[in-house]
Amino acid sequence: MKLAYSPASPYVRKVMACAIARGLDGRIEKWTVATTDPALATVNPLSKVPTLLTDDGVALYDSPVICEYLDSLGDAPKLFPASGPARWTALRQQALGDGILDATQPRRREVALPQDEGRREYIALQQGKVRRALDVLEAEADGLGDLATIGEITIGCALGYLDFRYPHEPWRPGHPKLEAWYARVVRLPPLAGTMPPAG
Repeated sequence: MKLAYSPASPYVRKVMACAIARGLDGRIEKWTVATTDPALATVNPLSKVPTLLTDDGVALYDSPVICEYLDSLGDAPKLFPASGPARWTALRQQALGDGILDATQPRRREVALPQDEGRREYIALQQGKVRRALDVLEAEADGLGDLATIGEITIGCALGYLDFRYPHEPWRPGHPKLEAWYARVVRLPPLAGTMPPAG
């Protein structure tokens, strides 16, 4: 398998964390490619990372699809529960984690632009989404395990991205249970082995 890769992408980190959790990371070749590279557009019309090329030559994107594909390989415990309440919880938690990323990753570009009223309102709107998501996760933190589901892995990657890109907007105040959970799981191989580069 070949993964269109950027070491700073939280969505790529999520895919690699899933691969580590399932013992598949050794089967993935990392293809470091810019999203402006025409070669990426030939396999993904959206020209985004992550994009996975399977051993059969099929291109899969984006991270939820790739992670579910990886979950179909091998015989390690599944990250996507098969059915029932556990599945819906894991998928909803994945959506919360992805939503935090969706609200923060594009905002980095906005901060670099002139701060007119419309841009300030947009940034405040995205910050509100993150605060509300963190409050929900704090309320659910007692039920979070050791990166055993796609939801837990995505949440871990989202919190790590907040630390990586927004240290000036600390998420830990007011979220002591979530802070304690993250302090425990960030040492586990799926997150410890996928830390973004410093700086």
